[in-house]
Amino acid sequence: MSEPCLKSLPQVLSGPILRHTRVNRLVLWMVGSCSLTLRMRLYLPGSAEPWFDRVLTDRDVTRLRFGTSAYLHLIDLELDDSLPENTRIGYDLGMSDELGHDSDNADELWIKDWAPHLCLPGASWPDFVIKERLDRLAHGSCRRPHSAAADGLVRVDQSLLDAQYAVEKRPALLLMTGDQIYADDVAGPMLRAIHSLIDRLGLYEEALTESCVSDSKTLRQNPDTYFHREKLLPDVSSNQALTKRFFGGAKKPVFTTANAHNHLISLNEVMAMYLLVWSPVCWRLVTIKPPVLSAKDAATYQGQQAAIDDFVAGLPRASRALAHLPTYMIFDDHDVTDDWNLSALWETTTYEHPFSRRIVGNALIAYLLCQGWGNDPDAFADAMPSIQALTASAEQGAYFDQARQDTLVDSLLRFEHWHYTLQTSPKIVVLDTRTRRWRSELNAARPSGLLNWEALSDLQQDIIGEKAVIVVSPAPMFGVKLIEAIQSAFTFVGKPLIVDAENWMAHRGAANVLLNIFGHSRTPETFVILSGDVHYSFVNDVRLRHRPDRPRIWQITSSGIKNEFPHSLMEWMDRMNRWLYAPRSPLNWFTKRRRMRVTPRMPEGRSAGERLWNNAGIGIVELNEEGEPTAIKQLNSSSGGTRFLKAESDH
Repeated sequence: MSEPCLKSLPQVLSGPILRHTRVNRLVLWMVGSCSLTLRMRLYLPGSAEPWFDRVLTDRDVTRLRFGTSAYLHLIDLELDDSLPENTRIGYDLGMSDELGHDSDNADELWIKDWAPHLCLPGASWPDFVIKERLDRLAHGSCRRPHSAAADGLVRVDQSLLDAQYAVEKRPALLLMTGDQIYADDVAGPMLRAIHSLIDRLGLYEEALTESCVSDSKTLRQNPDTYFHREKLLPDVSSNQALTKRFFGGAKKPVFTTANAHNHLISLNEVMAMYLLVWSPVCWRLVTIKPPVLSAKDAATYQGQQAAIDDFVAGLPRASRALAHLPTYMIFDDHDVTDDWNLSALWETTTYEHPFSRRIVGNALIAYLLCQGWGNDPDAFADAMPSIQALTASAEQGAYFDQARQDTLVDSLLRFEHWHYTLQTSPKIVVLDTRTRRWRSELNAARPSGLLNWEALSDLQQDIIGEKAVIVVSPAPMFGVKLIEAIQSAFTFVGKPLIVDAENWMAHRGAANVLLNIFGHSRTPETFVILSGDVHYSFVNDVRLRHRPDRPRIWQITSSGIKNEFPHSLMEWMDRMNRWLYAPRSPLNWFTKRRRMRVTPRMPEGRSAGERLWNNAGIGIVELNEEGEPTAIKQLNSSSGGTRFLKAESDH
């Protein structure tokens, strides 16, 4: 039996988002305002009768209550009969139209009734395709709601409309390669909506230890909660030696982002943000009337409002794209906080403080529930009982049990299975480059390698013997030389945090092991690397100098979905990079990756020699039967885009 929903709230608040899809397994994510009994129907083309039709049981759905009127529904349906491949398969979810009645009631509401925006024109339900071979992929990162750029997920939806019924034109899946939310960089109107949604849904509160606010409710009432949260974040002023070494003597918060003015802190804030970045429904439940602000902050708030309004206007189409394409995700830093685990010193500083440890832990809990679980539900089977115990602990008093929350945070900080593989053709290997880092043994303040020895060994085992492989690395493995040189210079003078000095070549040990993997005799012949992070897009063809025919490596970077690099600065850096690192430049000779030959591809439609594409949008990669890219495109979020053309000269 489903529980009664409040008449003032819609039964479904967010979703469904289509996550993991195989011929005998479907994984979906959705949130309801009450515990819902759901009926699933699956339809094959040309038939009005469902191929599959039954009420989902407790075996199929894990329900987690994280507020008085907020229930996460994690749907993991295993099928006795296999679904067909390369075919549009419709799916529908039904529930009772009489609140509190069982879904077996004769009168049921279906997706077209409670979320018509999820259906393509002329359709009564969403659909998906399980492709036998990955022939076309959509990928991107960095979706910042208050960026002035349009939302690239709307362009994904447009690609679905353009494909119509042509299965071969539809992407096989969508890979979101980092920074799906910006927990550390939140607009004033977004934070206001988050707080309004917390109150409207009664999202559970928590106590905050060693903080200037006692709990999450008090946090929302604090006069510094809007635009001045850096005053509330933990600092390291009690340890002057560490402060001087880490921040150059300036008193700064542990959280190093320059945009920490509205940094999310509590678990209910992060959960509310996920609802608001994925659901147009939740925006109908909130008020974003400005709080009492200073004149300066009020002007900032109003300046951000137009971008948030545009973001909200596109959410029906963005959520429709997520309902139709199997979507896989991995975190980068902004899903938690800027500079997350950048160095061993950052980790020591942050995790030894109970308040900062809780902030990072809350973001990880929310990531697990809203992103990580859907990638690979089996990986989180051991963690789920602790999460269920935590959510159950709040059902009586509306506050999470503090000891259970701290214990869960501790276990997630030790967790080592955020990475995953997809047994597709070709195989996809998604890397966790944030929590399994190669920490410097000589200088704790130096940037850590993006993967430690064990993680790199796991990567090698995952790909060895494969003919072709797609690797998702949130940070590009082969990036822009000028930017990497700037990061190295700041690292040399002890200021890696200023420029987010995180690239694969920044740590010599990790870089050498990575290059050895590429040179291994059993490395895949075809190696496609998909990345994001940098807020501009580019493509590099990479080959071994001593063996140019094998492996064939492509570094394909798409960023951001809704974010862009400052345009004037990007043009200057692109030009300087070409001048300083031209093939005949002495500087290029001295900085060559001796064992690799990196050849940039040129974006079509740009001036001669320009290599970087600085427009928000989504990347599209078309693959042949051998897994080789035959077309590499970047679709701008509004309209237009480019193709990356094969270069004539080496770099």
